[in-house]
Amino acid sequence: MNKTIELAEEHLLHTYNRFPVVLDYGKGVKLYDTDGKEYLDFYSGIGVHALGYDVEEYKDALKAQIDKIIHVSNLYYTDVCAEAACKLTKVAKMDRVFFTNSGAEAIEGALKTALKYAYNKDGKNDHEIVALDHSFHGRTCGALAVTGKAAYREAFEPLISKVNFANMNDLQSVTDAVNDKTCAIILETVQGEGGIYPATKEFIEGVYKLCKEKDILLILDEVQCGMGRTGYMYAWQQYDIVPDVVTSAKGLGNGVPVGAFMMTEKVAKNSLVAGDHGSTYGGNPLVCAAVSKVLDLFEEKKILENVNTVTPYLNKKLDELTAKHACVTAHRGMGFMQGLELTVKPGDVVNKCMDKGLLLLTAGTNVLRMLPPLVITNDDVDKMYAILDEVLTDMD
Repeated sequence: MNKTIELAEEHLLHTYNRFPVVLDYGKGVKLYDTDGKEYLDFYSGIGVHALGYDVEEYKDALKAQIDKIIHVSNLYYTDVCAEAACKLTKVAKMDRVFFTNSGAEAIEGALKTALKYAYNKDGKNDHEIVALDHSFHGRTCGALAVTGKAAYREAFEPLISKVNFANMNDLQSVTDAVNDKTCAIILETVQGEGGIYPATKEFIEGVYKLCKEKDILLILDEVQCGMGRTGYMYAWQQYDIVPDVVTSAKGLGNGVPVGAFMMTEKVAKNSLVAGDHGSTYGGNPLVCAAVSKVLDLFEEKKILENVNTVTPYLNKKLDELTAKHACVTAHRGMGFMQGLELTVKPGDVVNKCMDKGLLLLTAGTNVLRMLPPLVITNDDVDKMYAILDEVLTDMD
């Protein structure tokens, strides 16, 4: 293990502060390092492994596609890409999809869509975007521009079009940020990196109404909160809205690098055309085989039903931890996207839990975040509770 860590530190660009663990393989909701130590996974590769690890049907679908063809470029049709697009737009309740390689790329495409939509209306290129403080949309320049944390942006400015920032769940602040140049409002239906803040029904439906009144595109970033994590295929589907553009990634491929941005037919007909956007690898046969199989398995394994069945128990146990421990000041979340607000450093809690065989992660500055695979059971929740309870007891 130490040799691998030393080799990585010598050759990889140091943009991550990695944990001193070399993970080797996974099974179900467990991960194992190269020394054979077992970990209960409550972070799923930052929300990626929706189905867990070592899923035979999923692996077989990828192996079969590898035996056929991995890549052809988007200059040609493939049956597997068409099938994945059909299945995804159906469950997402959107009309058109563009497959990308990541969530950040999906955000880039969504922003370009909004800018082109506005340009087609008035022929001007001075449009502005409204985004939210404490949001996180990715590390590329366009995604950074709408990420609501100045420290992420400062070294790389100037970025894209002017962005005006408003506050989550504060409709008046969004209204005040909109002007006659605003072409889009972008927000996470549930803020992830910012500290696990779900949008309230009143807020998101109010933003939607504002967008409709002014013909502003509503872009919902569901890279982290989408794909069943909240108990809905996409979190916005619990509200009385239909966004114009939706981004997706993470659980969409269960481990392969794939993202997507989707839109309504109206937006598609009035925005990007041939030559406006592209991706050499985006939507290649291998990742589309993964997407197609993931969507099949969501239905076959009743993934949404499991999330909705286990969530009340998960909430109950997290509420118990909140009531029991002085260092826990709040619990919030939705489905399998949960956070505990702490008075101690959440990174210290993560490290202590990892030592005891539980993998968690942080959010914002003081939140312990949980993004388990969507196949966890009540028994897994109990195991998580036992370890976290022990760690928090030592830190109270």
